[in-house]
Amino acid sequence: MNLPERISPIGRSLLNRRSFLGQTGMSLGGLALSQLLARDNLLASDAADGLGPIRPQIDEKNPYSSRPPHFEMPAKQVLVIYLPGAVSHVDTFDYKPALYDLDGQKPPGIPAVTFEGPTGNIAKPFWDFRPRGETGKMVSDLLPNLAEMVDDFCFVHSLTTQTSAHPQGENFFNTGFTMEGFPSFGAWVTYALGCETEELPAFVAINDPRGLARSGKNNFGSGFLPAAFQGTDFTASNPPANLHRPDRFTPGADQAGVDLLRKLNADHLESFPGDADLAARIASYELAGRMQTSVPEVMDIAGEPKHVHDAYGTETGTELKRAYANNCILARRLLERGVRVVQLFNGSDPAGGNGITNWDSHSDILKTHAMQAEIMDQPTAALIADLKQRGMLEHTLVVWCTEFGRMPFLQANGTGRDHNPDAFTCFLAGAGVKKGFSYGESDEFGFKTASNETTVYDFNATLLHLMGLNHERLTYYHNGLERRLTNVHGHVVKDILA
Repeated sequence: MNLPERISPIGRSLLNRRSFLGQTGMSLGGLALSQLLARDNLLASDAADGLGPIRPQIDEKNPYSSRPPHFEMPAKQVLVIYLPGAVSHVDTFDYKPALYDLDGQKPPGIPAVTFEGPTGNIAKPFWDFRPRGETGKMVSDLLPNLAEMVDDFCFVHSLTTQTSAHPQGENFFNTGFTMEGFPSFGAWVTYALGCETEELPAFVAINDPRGLARSGKNNFGSGFLPAAFQGTDFTASNPPANLHRPDRFTPGADQAGVDLLRKLNADHLESFPGDADLAARIASYELAGRMQTSVPEVMDIAGEPKHVHDAYGTETGTELKRAYANNCILARRLLERGVRVVQLFNGSDPAGGNGITNWDSHSDILKTHAMQAEIMDQPTAALIADLKQRGMLEHTLVVWCTEFGRMPFLQANGTGRDHNPDAFTCFLAGAGVKKGFSYGESDEFGFKTASNETTVYDFNATLLHLMGLNHERLTYYHNGLERRLTNVHGHVVKDILA
């Protein structure tokens, strides 16, 4: 049976092959043009409202050169002290008297199961809290050296995150996304601002003496940003490889080879303008050449005065503590020489850890947290105090952070605390932040945020702001989207700004 044709004239025109090809070609051309205009920040709406992306003007031949911030702020460098494994806020900086009253009880509202299984009873802090400094800030005896410096710190007690898992938690805190493949905070900062020194990398990651954290190099990777902005990782005991000239080459022959390579690289780059990967490789090789002379000098930690070694504790305590103390001195020496971002890790997690290689204390928290604190406390406090007495906190932002907190109640095993993404504590110090200040609160148990909830997006937005960067306009066009550290979220926490 033949049915009557029910196609409108417009519909019939769409079935015309010439019309279809013509309209498709025009549409694809328009999409391509909009992509090119967006990439170069030339869309009319962006120019009209002044809210479009701010693209750093990067010299492909010198991608590390210093660039101005979006607006002036005191912080010019940043030290991120990252503690993988989740430090227990209720046993360190977040004092909760109610935990003493309910110790050993299981009041209503406690979930039956958390991340690693059934829950136990409320547990009071495993270390006594005491008032510290002129502000009287309550800090536990677990961290006596950091406790002495609370008048210099700005605490954020109301942090929340999106995940209870360590790999995703590390990713989220350091890159703004739980998935892998996104640029780290340090990569975003160096992409925007470059570096003040040409002799050292703009971004250095100093891994824990025990190895990488759970998410590995993703914590300091460049993701889809140009490769030049990934962190260069080395430690006080493991310098970058291949720094020394082989004995069979004379200094003159070595320099002649470097000069020839520089000329060949320049010719090659001129033949392929706009190739960011090629430019990054050439810049990386040239930086590596300069590092052959600069890195041995910056690694000369043994040459520091005895009083410095005594303050940091490089000759006391466990071998791990001494190694971490040397890493802390290395961090200060890198900042002194103009490195823009230094990320210092205290804790690793190549295969789980459970309180031994990091702060992840699911069992025997009294022993495992104490072990980690013995490694971290004195060297970290000495590092911050050293920066202060050298006047470096005037232009350096210090960030002490971990991926989430721990529960106010024990796990069913009765000796450890499970992961807590709904309330945890980090602190800032130095350029641009208030001193002796606490922002936000968790509830009476330290279980959930009670006031001024601060998401990781908010925290990262504030860090970028302190570096003079607008987190909404610092973007990179990737796979059809304007990507940024804070995704489409985040607000600057203005109450903590000095």
